[in-house]
Amino acid sequence: MTDARRVLVVEDEDKLAALLCDYLRAAGYEPRVAMDGPAALRAFAAEAPAAVLLDLNLPGLDGIEVCREIRRDSAVPILMLTARADEIDRIVGLEIGADDYLCKPYSPREVVARVRALLRRSQGRLPGMAAVPGLEVGGFTLDDAGQRAWWRGQALPLTPIEWRLLRTLLQPPGRVFSRAQLLDAIHVDFRDVSDRAVDSHVKNLRRKLQASLPGPDAIASVYGVGYRLDLPAAAFPPPLTSPAPD
Repeated sequence: MTDARRVLVVEDEDKLAALLCDYLRAAGYEPRVAMDGPAALRAFAAEAPAAVLLDLNLPGLDGIEVCREIRRDSAVPILMLTARADEIDRIVGLEIGADDYLCKPYSPREVVARVRALLRRSQGRLPGMAAVPGLEVGGFTLDDAGQRAWWRGQALPLTPIEWRLLRTLLQPPGRVFSRAQLLDAIHVDFRDVSDRAVDSHVKNLRRKLQASLPGPDAIASVYGVGYRLDLPAAAFPPPLTSPAPD
């Protein structure tokens, strides 16, 4: 069962891993450390952490592959930590399912603040945590307290950012949202994030919806404007028909 205080720190630099653990403990968390890719996957399976701090440059298996493996079965919040500052690396990290991204050098206090924000947004979304009924639109049910989502009772494995993106696109379905509006919705701390980050999150959400919803893509691109979510026909009950006359 997931422990909301347990954080897996995947970092191959001893001193940096120790520093992050010291700050996490001071904030009330219970850090666990893995120093290479294979060890990270073993620790993730054994410890069931509530969040993962994941360095990109790891021996054995890099952070991209570790993130991809974790995302096969889990929506646990992942904060990528890396020395790579190029936008393409951030985009790749977001496209494979990372929830947030920090470039070195960073402040350990900011890392803790990011972890706290990710856990607050995902509270109740992990296995073993209680669900609270929330918004119902078409065939979707959203749990506002736990940031979980279902399509006709089938759970959707969304990250916190993907959940907020879906929540926005459903208000109401069929409305076109600009990239700027979606950025404001998914990054509530108003950090400087590029439009391409929105495209990456939409791509991930679209892929997950395609796996569950019938029919064509639910999220339509509106050229020069942004995105729109179209409910599939299955979201609406069939029309009532009168019985045939005798």
